[in-house]
Amino acid sequence: MLEEKLTEAIVEELKRQAANRPQLLKVERADDAKDTEELIVNGQIDLAALVMVIAGSVAGGP
Repeated sequence: MLEEKLTEAIVEELKRQAANRPQLLKVERADDAKDTEELIVNGQIDLAALVMVIAGSVAGGP
């Protein structure tokens, strides 16, 4: 359960970053399937924002 929540939080944050900066980041899931464990990421990631999302997810945040 925790792993699924963390995976979802990470993927959603990376997609949010890609939507805000499409020229710098591209994120895809293999066949766009939610149950796959593979993610294709190409570009620059705002690591501080990603860490905050992960910490919030672990702490029970939104």
